[in-house]
Amino acid sequence: MAKLTQDEILAYLEEATILELNELVKAIEEKFDVTAAAPVAVAAGPAEAADAAPANVTVTLTDVGATKVAVIKAVREITGLGLVDAKGLVDKVPSEIKKDIPAEEGAQIKEKLEAAGATVEVK
Repeated sequence: MAKLTQDEILAYLEEATILELNELVKAIEEKFDVTAAAPVAVAAGPAEAADAAPANVTVTLTDVGATKVAVIKAVREITGLGLVDAKGLVDKVPSEIKKDIPAEEGAQIKEKLEAAGATVEVK
C-alpha cells in the first residue's frame, strides 16, 4: 500500500462530505480505540453557569426581506443545500436554517443572512 502524503490527506479532507468525515472519525475511533471527544472542562459554579451564553443555538430565518435571491444564495452557502431545497427553506419562513450549533457559528450565520437582507433570530 502506498503511503499518503500529508497534502493528499488534507486534499481529501477538504473535498469530503460531512457524512464521509463522520464515518472516518468513527472508523479511527474503533481502529485505534480512542475518542474524538474534547476533554471536559471543570464545571463552573451556579452563578457563572447562569450568566454564560448558551453553548448551542438554533438559527431561524424569520423574514426574507427585499432581496430573496441573495438570501437563497446565502442559505445555499450556509447549509450546502441545492437550489430547490434552499428556496423551499426561504419560502417557508419562519424556518430553521441550522439547529444545535455552537454560538459562534450561529453569530456568523446571522451576519451572513443579515448581510443578504434577511431577518434572523438566534435562540
